[in-house]
Amino acid sequence: MTTTPAPAPVRPAARTHQTLTSGHLPRWAPWGLLAASLVVFGAIFAVIAAATGGEFSVTGWIILSVVAYLVLIYAISRIVEGSRRAFDRFITGIVSSAFAVAMVPLVSVAWTVISYGIARFDGTFFSSSMRGILGEGGGAVHAIWGTVLITGAAAIISIPIGLMTAIYLIEYGQTSRLGKAITFLVDVMTGIPSIVAGLFAYALFALIFGPGVRMGFAGAIALSVLMIPVVVRSSEEMLRLVPNELREASYALGVPKWLTIVKVVLPTSIAGITTGVMLAIARVIGETAPLLITAGFTDAINMDLFDGRMQTLPVYIYSQYAYKGIPPEAYVDRAWAAALTLILIVMALNLVARLVAKLFAPKTGR
Repeated sequence: MTTTPAPAPVRPAARTHQTLTSGHLPRWAPWGLLAASLVVFGAIFAVIAAATGGEFSVTGWIILSVVAYLVLIYAISRIVEGSRRAFDRFITGIVSSAFAVAMVPLVSVAWTVISYGIARFDGTFFSSSMRGILGEGGGAVHAIWGTVLITGAAAIISIPIGLMTAIYLIEYGQTSRLGKAITFLVDVMTGIPSIVAGLFAYALFALIFGPGVRMGFAGAIALSVLMIPVVVRSSEEMLRLVPNELREASYALGVPKWLTIVKVVLPTSIAGITTGVMLAIARVIGETAPLLITAGFTDAINMDLFDGRMQTLPVYIYSQYAYKGIPPEAYVDRAWAAALTLILIVMALNLVARLVAKLFAPKTGR
C-alpha cells in the first residue's frame, strides 16, 4: 500500500513594505509651509519698506502669507495625497485662519487692558474710595461693592423668574396660548436697548418715591429687565435637550410631574443652565447707561441698596475717563485699573460656573 506524500505547504507571497504615512504629507509640512510663507513675505515687505521709506505693513504681511500658505498646501497636498485630502487641508486652513482672526481682538483687548491697568492695580485701589480725592491716589472700592451688590440683587431677581418661566414653557405651556405669548414677549425683551430698561426702572421708582430718586435697587431692577430674557432663553434650550425618555421613566415609576422636574430634569440640565446664567450676568455686569439713570454715581461707599446713590465699575470707568482732573493721567490709570478689575470679576464668575457645573453634573453622581 503506497502512501501519497503530503503536499508541501504553500508559502504566502512576500508582502510589499507599506507604511501608514505612504501618500501623506509629514506632520510638520503645514507648519513648515506656514513658516516659510511668513519668512518669505516678511522679507519682501521689509525690503519694500526699506526701499520706499514707509512702515512695515503687518496686516498685509499676514494676509499675503496666509493666502500663499493656502495655495501651497492645496497644490502640494493635491500632488501627494489627492484632491479630497487637498480640499480638506484647504478648508482646515480657512477655518484655522478665521479662528485666528477672531482671536486677534480678544487677545488685543486683554493685552491692552492688562498693560494699562496694571499701573494702578495696587492695595490702595482696592481699599480706598474717591471721597475727597482730587488728582492722584484714591481707589474703586465703592464701585466694586456697588457692582457686586447691584448685580447680585439683579441675579437674585432674575434667576428664579427666568428659570421658572423656562420650566413653564417647556414642561407645561408648549402648546398653550399663554406659552406662545410669553415666548413672543421674551423675544421682544431680548432686543430691548439697555437705556430703555433704565428709563423703565427710573419711571417706576419715580412714581413710587418721587422724581429724582436714585438708589441701587432701581439699578438692579433695570439690570433684571435685561437679564431675565437671557436666562429664559438659555434655560429653555437646556431643558429642551433633556431626553423625554427620562421623564417617561420617572412617570412610569409613579413620580409626580413636579418632582420629576426637580429630581430628573433640572439635575440633568444644571450644567447648561449654570453656564447660561453666568452669560446673563456677564451680559449685564458691564452696563453703564441704565445705571447712570437709576443708581447715579457717588465717590463714597454706600452698602444700602434702598437708600442713596451707588456707583458701579462701568460708571466709575465712565466718570474717570469723561471728567478728568489734574493730572489727567491719574484718572485714566484708575479707569484702566477698573476695567481690568471688571474683566477679572467676569472671569471669576465663569470659573465658578464651571466648578458648579462640574460638581452638580449627573456624571459626578451627585
